[in-house]
Amino acid sequence: MPFAPANLKRSWRRLDGVDMLRGLAIFFVLMNHVNMRLLGAKVPYTRGLPHQLVFSLVWNGQFGVQMFFVVSGFLITSTTLRRWGSLSSVSVRDFYLLRFARIAPLLLLLLAVLSTLHFAHLKDFVVSAKTGGLGRALIAALTFHINLLEATRGYLPGNWDILWSLSVEEMFYLFFPLVCWLLGRGKLLIGLLLAFVVLGPFGRTILAHGNGVWQEYSYLGGMDAIAVGCLTALLVSRMRFSRLQLWMLGSLGAILLIFSLCFSIRAYIWGLGHNGLNMTILAVGTSMLVAVAAQTQWKSPRIFRPLVKLGQRSYEVYLTHMFVIFALFGLFVSIGKPMRGVPALFLAVIVIAGLLGEAVARFFSDPMNRYLRRRFGDGSDKLGSVIENDSRLQHEGSVAV
Repeated sequence: MPFAPANLKRSWRRLDGVDMLRGLAIFFVLMNHVNMRLLGAKVPYTRGLPHQLVFSLVWNGQFGVQMFFVVSGFLITSTTLRRWGSLSSVSVRDFYLLRFARIAPLLLLLLAVLSTLHFAHLKDFVVSAKTGGLGRALIAALTFHINLLEATRGYLPGNWDILWSLSVEEMFYLFFPLVCWLLGRGKLLIGLLLAFVVLGPFGRTILAHGNGVWQEYSYLGGMDAIAVGCLTALLVSRMRFSRLQLWMLGSLGAILLIFSLCFSIRAYIWGLGHNGLNMTILAVGTSMLVAVAAQTQWKSPRIFRPLVKLGQRSYEVYLTHMFVIFALFGLFVSIGKPMRGVPALFLAVIVIAGLLGEAVARFFSDPMNRYLRRRFGDGSDKLGSVIENDSRLQHEGSVAV
């Protein structure tokens, strides 16, 4: 039987719980990247602080990306089910057009800006000949293998380096509709997704063959989280949990997430990091909270609204935040790297990166997304839609992905 949601016409507003998870993920990425600049400048700001506190606040960037992957797999699967009614009915062409409208405008603008800064010979933006130069970096970014380039030739400048996760996601987007079209009618798709979940830890350990970059950046090492998200979407679309089941699912998910993020040293002591299972545990915990958020449509209290808003603009914040970090860190260095200024640096990066992401989304990404969708024929009877007279709900749900 084809995988299809039980109620195609149900409203699908933005999910505060999912956006909050994305906000938490981008928070960890921002903290991690500021931390790396501080360590590179030999600013001993963590001296005297508990090791686990330091790890939880500034070394969870990779965990943040793993959370992104889970959410991405969930949202793209859910959106596909809403648009086409079943995974096997997906239009490959329309799927690619929708993904292009959402991802390409800002990515292409970013690459144009980075190329200009490279030619201007600005520090922190020049792609070295060792990694293949600007042309090689552009090819890698446009053909989804920045991660492979860095694993073989070394790290690119910070604004380029962050594109490794897009390489993993975009490779997923490249094959997802094809796999759904071929396998979406039976259990083979479930089997394939489960295989990715099982192989993920091996991708981060044995199959990396000792390459430190590939341990973190490999396709297989990120696909397990995306697969967990896809499986979660399929489960949520076919099953309604009772209140007790939702409470148990949310409690266990929160426990796994807290353990992964707040007791990471203990996880390594137990060997979970060495075996690559720590990332899998984090993905499962995240997926449980996503499932609860999807079925309860939990509304965030006002105190969490900034984090929710950060999550709503996570794509724009992710692609632009390194500009903010380089600028503010340069200012921090110019005034003598004062230790008392470190908390202000972290806070300023989070606030300004969030504001920049909001501005980029409002004045560029969202308008370009809407413009391209109109050009491609988005509507209730076009671009893959199977839900008659419900185009408004589809648009609201899919734009958020």
